[in-house]
Formats: sequence, structure tokens, C-alpha cells
Amino acid sequence: MNAPGPAGPPDAADTPHADPPPEPPSGAPDDDLVRLATLHGVMSSYSPAPDRTVTASAAALTRALTALGVDASGPDAVRAALAERRRALDERLLPPTVVSWGNAAPAVLDTLPSGTRLRIVTEQGEARDFADGLPAGVHRVTATAPDGRTADAHLVVAPLRLPAPPGRSYGLLVQLYSLLSRRSWGMGDLGDLSELAAWAGRTLGAGFLQVNPLHAAVPGSPTDPSPYRPSSRRFPDPVHLRIEDVPEYPECAADDRVRALRERAGRLREGVLAKGELIDRDAVWELKRAALERLAEVPLGPGRRAAYCDFLATHGRALEDHATWNALAEVHGPDWHTWPEPLRDPRSPETARARTALMDRVDLHCRLAWLTDTQLTAAQRTAREAGMPVGIVHDLAVGVHPRGADAWAQQDHFAAGMSIGAPPDAFNARGQDWGLLPWRPDRLAASGYAPFRDLLRGLLRSAGALRIDHVMGLFRLWWVPEGLPPTEGTYVRYDAEAMLAVLVLEAARAGAVVIGEDLGTVEPGMREALRERGVLGTSVLWFERDWEGDGAPLPPERWRTDCLATATTHDLPPTASRLSGDHVALRDRLGLLARPLAVEHAEAAADTGEWLALLARLGVLRGGSGGHGPDEEEAQIQAVHRYLLRTPARLTGVWLPDAVGDRRPQNLPGTWDQYPNWRLPVADADGRPVTLEDLAASRRLHALLEVMREEPHGPA
Repeated sequence: MNAPGPAGPPDAADTPHADPPPEPPSGAPDDDLVRLATLHGVMSSYSPAPDRTVTASAAALTRALTALGVDASGPDAVRAALAERRRALDERLLPPTVVSWGNAAPAVLDTLPSGTRLRIVTEQGEARDFADGLPAGVHRVTATAPDGRTADAHLVVAPLRLPAPPGRSYGLLVQLYSLLSRRSWGMGDLGDLSELAAWAGRTLGAGFLQVNPLHAAVPGSPTDPSPYRPSSRRFPDPVHLRIEDVPEYPECAADDRVRALRERAGRLREGVLAKGELIDRDAVWELKRAALERLAEVPLGPGRRAAYCDFLATHGRALEDHATWNALAEVHGPDWHTWPEPLRDPRSPETARARTALMDRVDLHCRLAWLTDTQLTAAQRTAREAGMPVGIVHDLAVGVHPRGADAWAQQDHFAAGMSIGAPPDAFNARGQDWGLLPWRPDRLAASGYAPFRDLLRGLLRSAGALRIDHVMGLFRLWWVPEGLPPTEGTYVRYDAEAMLAVLVLEAARAGAVVIGEDLGTVEPGMREALRERGVLGTSVLWFERDWEGDGAPLPPERWRTDCLATATTHDLPPTASRLSGDHVALRDRLGLLARPLAVEHAEAAADTGEWLALLARLGVLRGGSGGHGPDEEEAQIQAVHRYLLRTPARLTGVWLPDAVGDRRPQNLPGTWDQYPNWRLPVADADGRPVTLEDLAASRRLHALLEVMREEPHGPA
């Protein structure tokens, strides 16, 4: 299936303006190039189907190697690089990072020469060895061979697996911006999230709330509205702040400027709720930024000042870089590749001087990150106090925008000139380019996965669970070279064991559940590897068929246990739209159908008919066709969710718009300006926006969630 993509197609401004790479050879790669690529984790072929293998082009391999710092510009260079790589691997005692599961000695240690001495220093600075037992963490191991060779490596000691979620529970899935209350400023905010959590936990018996990525966006005019194409994954976006919940707000509430901003925000909100206008993130941020600048003039009290200083100390240089990038972007624009050349380097003396000159703005952006983190933490605390066993499920995007703060601050860890995407498949014959920078696997390993660890630690501070978008990226990613179509990409492997170990380590430390979005085509063994470590998968009803048999809908007892089971996602049609066939009509209106409308309609109707027949046979389809109970559509949506409860899935998710009959997808992959992706409020079956207060009084919502409160009994 289509993974979440950018709001618009990437262009020349979306990729680093580095020196142009050497012109790669065209056509099929020769044997030496394939060998060199393989030794660096660059795959020379892939299988879009079990009976089909596609060979990557020489251009794709050459460009991927170039991004990894390997000279593959011609036959002589390839041979020299191949010899050097083989020599380095032959002489290497240890890889840069090794993994210990459950405190067992890593298998790689068995390959060391006899008589090699090991010295392990833990995170706490203690000298230990495996016989004494090692604490979970990322330690340093030094190997000294009898011939005098030495090697230092990072040693990740992780629990064998994450514990299962506490019992079975259901939860709500929502894009936070789309959930407006009568208090929000034109888009849903963290105050709304806390309110939803308190109500859903206490009144509806929900166990979790899953939201979209709340990462910081790249500022612009307009800003890219996609939450899956962020400037930074390390820090949240202050556009989500509830202004009135900032402790300094009462001292400014009567200020004429703040009152005027609040009135303008009310008009923005009513434009969305009463006039059918789209959510305008930029307009919301303009008002909130002005209000926050006023609030920042209020001196912090001693306790608040101490808490802020603790936050600064905790996040250190990462926060300073993030705030510096934002301050520089206000002066020089949001694309750091166009800044004066010295400022493109976050460690240059010129950048240090600019930071000092802009210290007031740097401090403001640090404070905004702190305020947002505080409200995120409050939302999770509210969810747990409301009785949710999991609480807030945050979402981690698969990559970052090449123009953004993370790409600037962590340049050494990203593959310049590359973009993450997907190869051609049955759903998209042209492949996909998501306009996101990939991490360099070699630099991650050399750092002991420090950027990944820091990222996870920050997200898990305020999460009961973490959803990882395109979790296949822990194993491999499709790299698309700048200037080439997605069909000219290639897969690049990551050390999945190390990535998983870091993930399990950090989630275990936080006591959090991990959910991997593993929809679509995955390589053999990946789902099994995730399950072994306690990472849940994602199962969507319409895709759960007996693909190895007759293709019929999969009976509920044959679903996997370790998953989040849902009827739909933010990238798919709402359930009402799928049941009615509206999703086909929408794609037809936008010119997205590859086949005649009648053919598409017939296929969609047949698919839906098979599922409804199964629901009827199982006895979960009640009313709707005999003139009793809810109308037919409501009955069918309820039946879909009764079916989900029949599966053994540990977590069951309800797409919140489904609860009120919304027919509009939040994102329509394959579109840009043809459809208002990421800008629609939750609406009812007639397209009228529904506020959080309306949701609390919705008969239709309560009827569906009464189904979810039925005792989940698993397979019949």
C-alpha cells in the first residue's frame, strides 16, 4: 500500500545542494560494482513478487555508494574501493556496534582470535564483564588480540523482548489537528488531546489514544501540512500548544494584544466549523506565535525557572541546535542550503557568533520546546489518571525534510542527495519518492546509534506507546537518488539487530509499547523478527485475506495476536466511504483511476460484499437491513468492529472519524493540490465539522463505542 508521503512532489529545493556527484554508469551493474555495493549494504536487486526479481541499475548503486562516502565513479575506482573494503573487513576485530540480548555474550565475540582480551566499561563508568552480568544500556567494549590489534565498539545490552501490553484494550485513532474544540485556535491542540483522553478513558473505557506525528514542521509560506515530513523528529511543534494552559497566560489575558489574537483565533475556528473552511496551520501559527512572544515577556517564577533550566540541561546541544536553526531560519529563510555558506555548518565560528547575536530568539525557541514538552507530558498523565493502561500513542515519521533542523544539525548522519521512497509495486507502477532524507547506516553504527537513541528517548518521555511509521525502515530503505525517478532507486540495508536492540532498550526503559506500521510488502522474516522482540504489527481489516489460499477474507481466529487491529488508517478511506463506494468516486473525480470507473466500482463492491457476507455468517452484522436498530451503514460499521473484537489482537483501534460517519480521508496518497490533505476537520456523514463537544454528545459515536466496550472474547 501507499505509505504516507509528502503533501507535494519534491523538487530541486528539497535536496542538498552539494557538489554534483560524478556521472554514474548507466545500465546493469558489473560484478565488481555489485560486490562493492553488497559489502556496503547496498542491495543490487529486489523482489516485488515471489516469482520476480528486479536488478538495480548501475546508476542507482553508484549514487548510493557515493552517498555513503565510497568512490565508485569508474571501474578503477570500484576495484580500489572493493579491495579497501575487503581489507578493512578482514582486519576488523569487531563491528562498530555489537548487541547482547538478555545479557548473553554476542555471537560475534566467538569469531575473535583465541586469547583476545575484552574490557567492558558500562554507561555508569564501571568495569564489568558478562560473567558478572551487565546492566541494560549502551556500553563500551575493547578487544585486544594477541597480535596487538585493538578495537573499540559500542555494546548494546537490551532485554530479550518488550512485555505485551497490559491486557486487551481498544483505543481511538485521530489526527490531532483535525479535532477542534470550542476552545482551540483553528486546529486541534494539546488541550484538546488532554480533554479527549480524560473523556475517552473515564467515560468510554478506552485504553489508548493514537495521534499523528507531532514533530516540528518546516516553516514556510505555505508550510508543508504533512505531519510525516517534519523539520525535526526530536522536538514537537509548538503550534500544538494550548495557549491558555501556559502558566504565564493569566498575567497576559487582559492584554489588548492577546485579547485581539484570541478574537482572531475565534474567527479562524468558526471559519472551519461553521463555514466549511480548511484548517489553516499557517494562520493558526501566526496567531499563536504572537501570543507566545507576549507570554515569553512574563518572567518565570523560581520554580518554573528551575524546571526550564533542567529541560535545557537534559536536552543540551540538541535543543540548542534546534533553536538556533529556527532563529536562523527567521533571518535567512527555511532552506539552510541557501544560507550564507558558513552558517550551513552548525559547528562553525560564524554560526556560534550568529547564535549569540540571536540569543533572544534562540531562547524563545528553547522555551517553546519546553512548553510543548510540558503539555505533552500533561496529556499522558491525564490519560493514565483516566484509567488508560497505555495512554497516548505517539507516531514516529520515517524520515526528515532535507531543508529542516535535523538535516542541518545532524548532517554527518544523513545520506545527502538521497530520498526515501518505495519501489514500483502493484499499487504504484512508478514507485514513490517521499522527499525525506535517510540516515546513513554506517554513521549510525559508528556512533552506537546515538541519534536514534536520543530520538526515541525524547519521544518516549510523554508516550505510553510509540507507533513507528514504515517500520520496515529498521531493516532496509528504498533510496532514490536526487534527479532520478523512484524506479531508479535501490534498497540500502541497516543493521536491523542493532536498530531493534536500541528500540527495545529505550522502550523498556520508558515502560512503553511499540507498534510497527508493517503494512504492504515486507521482506521475509521481518515480521517474525519484530514479533520475537515484542514489537506489535499493524493489521487493517480490508487487507487481511488468505493470500496463500483462495484470497477470501481471513476468519478472525486466524489473525495474529501481536498487532493493533483497525478498520482503516489516515491513508485509507474511512469505513463509511469504503462501504458505500464513495472512495472510488472520489478517485475518479480527481482523475486517479487507472481503469474505467465501472470496473473499479465493480471490484470495490465485490470486495466489500465478501466482507459483509462473512460478517453476516459470523453473526456480527445486526440490524440495518430489516428496518430495526441503527440504519444499514451504522450497522455495518458496528459489525466491522465487532469482527475486530473477535480477533486475538492485543489492541483494537477505532478511527475516530468512523464513529461519526465521516467519508473524507485525511490524506489521499498520490495527490498534491488536487485534494486538501492534512487540512480537514473531523466531520459527520454530511460533511459538517464535528467539535470535541459534539463528539461527546453524539448518539452515533456512543452506539459504536458501546460495541467496543463489549467484552472482547477473541476467536469464536
